[in-house]
Amino acid sequence: MTQQHATPTLHDVAAHAGVSTATVSRCLNFPDKVAPSTRDRVQKAIAALGYSPNFGASVMAARRTKTIGAIIPTMDNAIFARGLQAFQEELRLHGYTMLVASTSYQPAQEEEQIRALVARGADALLLIGHARAPEIYQFLEAQGVPSLVTWAYDTNAPRPSVGFDNAAAMGMMAKAVLAQGHRQLALISASSASNDRAEERLAGIKSAMQANGLDPAALDVVETTYSIENGASALAELMTRPTPPTAVFCGNDVLAVGALRQAQDMQINVPKDVSIVGFDDIELAQVAYPPLTTVHVPHREMGRRAAQILVQALKDGQEMTSLALETNLVMRGTLGPAPAP
Repeated sequence: MTQQHATPTLHDVAAHAGVSTATVSRCLNFPDKVAPSTRDRVQKAIAALGYSPNFGASVMAARRTKTIGAIIPTMDNAIFARGLQAFQEELRLHGYTMLVASTSYQPAQEEEQIRALVARGADALLLIGHARAPEIYQFLEAQGVPSLVTWAYDTNAPRPSVGFDNAAAMGMMAKAVLAQGHRQLALISASSASNDRAEERLAGIKSAMQANGLDPAALDVVETTYSIENGASALAELMTRPTPPTAVFCGNDVLAVGALRQAQDMQINVPKDVSIVGFDDIELAQVAYPPLTTVHVPHREMGRRAAQILVQALKDGQEMTSLALETNLVMRGTLGPAPAP
């Protein structure tokens, strides 16, 4: 029986030539943008493998819709609002419009939304975080749809991103908390199972604890979904422990505001009895009482730069490169010295 050989793919060509799939795509669609030596390697790989470009996809790519999809985990709160607003404003300057979809932090829903936006003609996609199956990226590359990750930055990740180091950002906050003498620590967080931003923020706290001679396993973690109500119930759970924490990290400001409200309901003074800190620095952090100590994320800069990079890639096939943005601490009224034993 004659053995059936799989049809060579763009990935096969890239592996054979020792380049990225994006480089192969540029060789096919924007050959003048690629160095002659690289172009020659790719052409030899194509010939050796008998690769036939997907001209249907090329035709689709040429028929641009001037729309870019943004797929975010939730629309229930303001975590992503400023970044998306800046993203849309920048796209508009270049003649593009934005389509938005949300996933409720469910990987299966995200894959559905990705396929739906591609089917509706999105020229490119903005994605949140790196954690997703490689088959999704393979699908996007096969369709000729570039994607850019935001709200995360990881030099070890294979995909380009515009964002910040979540572990370093939360680690910076953890150092400030530890400097105030806190040793009984807790974290209210989203599930880290399919949320690499939550996973990295947890890692940042544990790394700071270890550097200060504390056992990272002693961190009391309550995982929940992002809402003010869930932040409140999580704090109630933590503060009724036999040994309650003196400082509570929150995975974002929404959870932190819920925790603050619960502390007031329980007549627990913040920061005298317990310190509560957030992450994101959305508007809610400034109007909370006391005003929330948090990590400032450059949401608008992230959205603006992401739009520029995606538009440039669509216009001339320029390979997208990762960009790290800085975060900083915003010290307000919810972090104070650890209470005396």
